[in-house]
Amino acid sequence: MRTILITGPGGSGRTTVAAATAVDAAREGTRTLLLSADRTDTPGTALGAETGPTPTEVTENLTVWRPDATERFRQDLTAFQTRAANVLDLLGAARLDGEEVTPLPGAEELSFLRALRDAALSERYDLLVVDLPPLPQALTLLALPEELRRYLRRLLPPERQAARALRPVLGRLAGVPMPAEWLYETAARWDVELAAVEAVLTDRRTAVRLVAEPGPAGADAVHTATLGLALRGLRTEALIANRVLPETAPDNWLAGLLAQQRKALTEWAEPYHLHTVPHLGRDPHGTDDLDALAVPGVNPVPAPVEWPVADFLAEDGVLVWHIPLPGAIRDELDLIRRGDELVITAGPFRRIVPLPSALRRCTVAGAALREGELRIRFTPDPDLWPAVGR
Repeated sequence: MRTILITGPGGSGRTTVAAATAVDAAREGTRTLLLSADRTDTPGTALGAETGPTPTEVTENLTVWRPDATERFRQDLTAFQTRAANVLDLLGAARLDGEEVTPLPGAEELSFLRALRDAALSERYDLLVVDLPPLPQALTLLALPEELRRYLRRLLPPERQAARALRPVLGRLAGVPMPAEWLYETAARWDVELAAVEAVLTDRRTAVRLVAEPGPAGADAVHTATLGLALRGLRTEALIANRVLPETAPDNWLAGLLAQQRKALTEWAEPYHLHTVPHLGRDPHGTDDLDALAVPGVNPVPAPVEWPVADFLAEDGVLVWHIPLPGAIRDELDLIRRGDELVITAGPFRRIVPLPSALRRCTVAGAALREGELRIRFTPDPDLWPAVGR
């Protein structure tokens, strides 16, 4: 299944563009699911059909789904209370009824990620169009699976579960209770679920489309988003310039806005795969209006993001890790080596990435930012690197 993630600044029309993308694909005969994080029925307004928490077929080959985060959270909490019943009873805890449960901060994001996973694993569709929240919430959402998995591995290392037979003995020796097995089982289940979401996001067939109105605010948002997506290893497949005014805009007061749009479009033309979507003079409503937007079709074979390691051992005695970071600024870059991980800070974004196996036996020799690409040099550690002829 192809997955297209669509996001943009608030008010940029990203949901409308997502709906138009899904309608165009469905008309071509592609079984398409439009998954939306929008709390209100903005997709339904654009499509001219009501949508909700149950997947609804709105046209031939097109299904729309807006998951209910509150109901999903209630179900998860009920299941958790059932699994932890013995512990809760021991503590004298009072159970929560479903009617009194409201989602905690972060629950909505986790619920949507699980819906994304379920949709991607479904065999009913060939294309998944995901209407993400606005920037920067979307960037936080996309980073969540990897970061949560890392926290789980640090707090509840899987290798400690192997010693579960020793936990009662260790507990008596240490004088403190050891974590119950259900805790490790819960962590393992979460890890599997998060890994499935992460697999969808990092799949070679997954790409991102940014939607923005051409202008200073849109340009700043696109620049920041491109850097954040690149650091996560996500490819910006296309930039959709939305609500572009016609060159023959009749009103004089539109001249300044038109000039502003032209400037932004010129700046976007070279670094991005740019597509313009016309301003209809009204909010799009119904499939005819969505067709008039003429959004680009989905590329069946997207170009994947690569972070290759180049071997220059024979020439310069180094390995070079190439990390594309378009829009990065040298003064806003920072690198920290921590064991087998590298902490990369680029502008407002930070990511901890595991080193490729070959680089774990090396030391960092330097780094440079060239043509939107971070190039980190590594030299083999003689104590860890196998010597020729041994």
